[in-house]
Amino acid sequence: MSRIWNLVEVSEHNTQDSCWMVLHGKVYDITSFVPKHPGGRSILLKNAGQDASTAFDSVHPVEILEEYLEPSQLLGSVESADISKDTEIRETKHDARTESEAPTSSTLPSLESMLSIAEIESYAMRQLSPKAISYYVSATDDELTKAANGQIYRSILLRPRVFVDCTDCSLKTTILGNKVGLPIYVSPAAMARLAHPAGEAGIAGACSKFNALQIISKNASMSPSAIVSAGPGAVFAWQLYVLKDIAATERTLAQIRKIPQVKFIVLTLDAPFPGKREADERFKMAEVAGGAPPQAWGTESALTWQKTLEWLCKHTSLPIVLKGVQTHEDAYAATLFPAVKGIIISNHGGRALDTAPPPIQVLLEIRKFCPRVFDTIDVLVDGGIKRGTDVVKALALGAKGVGIGRAALYGLSVGGQDGVERVLKILADETATAMRLLGVKSVSQLGPRHINTSALTSRLFDGTSGLEEIETELRSKL
Repeated sequence: MSRIWNLVEVSEHNTQDSCWMVLHGKVYDITSFVPKHPGGRSILLKNAGQDASTAFDSVHPVEILEEYLEPSQLLGSVESADISKDTEIRETKHDARTESEAPTSSTLPSLESMLSIAEIESYAMRQLSPKAISYYVSATDDELTKAANGQIYRSILLRPRVFVDCTDCSLKTTILGNKVGLPIYVSPAAMARLAHPAGEAGIAGACSKFNALQIISKNASMSPSAIVSAGPGAVFAWQLYVLKDIAATERTLAQIRKIPQVKFIVLTLDAPFPGKREADERFKMAEVAGGAPPQAWGTESALTWQKTLEWLCKHTSLPIVLKGVQTHEDAYAATLFPAVKGIIISNHGGRALDTAPPPIQVLLEIRKFCPRVFDTIDVLVDGGIKRGTDVVKALALGAKGVGIGRAALYGLSVGGQDGVERVLKILADETATAMRLLGVKSVSQLGPRHINTSALTSRLFDGTSGLEEIETELRSKL
């Protein structure tokens, strides 16, 4: 029989050497998890010995407990009278101490009057809490890669053709064989509830309106099942981080197998170690009380081509997409593994390695050294997209889909699901306009002849292709 605890007993365990917590009426011993918490130990110690349900629900789905905690860590439940009393006290304290985390009060114009992604971003900065801004906006070191992701599109010129009947224009396409209404998808973006209570479900509802793809973040603030239920007309994929705790990762994959709406797995590879995101670190330093040690990084850093893909194939039958490819060599290597059906060229939005190349530059290098990649697997990109012309340029270089991350969160912050719909509509309308002015009726008609990339030639890698070395190294292991 499960033991019943009172909150006085629980409150005695409020240190990193003995850390208990109440979540939704249940008492957990999370002592062993404190140093492994991806969000750092300080937030756990801040809520140690207390009912932390309100703080927990703001960033996590309840299902995550099954992934990270063992059954033995569930100690019992808490007296119901204590729950009601403590909840009232805790919510009052939570409201008082998290003023810096609450969205700022601001009168916004109508969504229809917001005409660009940049304009939506500017209003989002008025709405988002300091905590959300530090997390969403931050990038690594001097943020050169984050800036370059968007700036590089300005160096590509479009080549419009005339005397083409462009009355009809379709944005429909396929991504990994899945029919979608847009070549624009929502990249995995963590903790969407920091932007709006609708969270990832709001993004799913917006994608549903456009029959668009949403890649659900591994660190979503809602469960995958709740997210897919909110988007019956959307297409879904799920982002995988392989944790140091492999058993926890395998439990999560088992949960994903039960969700038929998830059509492929996106294995994220561009952040085996955390980048130095100074704005985010400053906010976390301000949160840390008593000089608590910095957070531990929970992602496995020992992944390799053959070992990791063989392991993953044992735990999923879904197509695998590799996210975080940043060189033509790795794009080519991905084609050597039959389980890999696609890649996402991404530098994690500039949040991993600063001065890494923008995705568009990698697309150009694939075209230069190994163009057959485009015929073998689906190539997607994300990072820096703010205009429909950006979308068109990426598609013309061979991308099957173009992802947005921060833009979706900014839309969510200014209008919930409606705000994300506004972001998608702006980009869809701009993309269709650009295609019509180019003389293009469908996404499949876009190609290299529609763009002039000569201004970027000097920026491309000028060494040897290195493909023979990859063949020798990887094929021998297959």
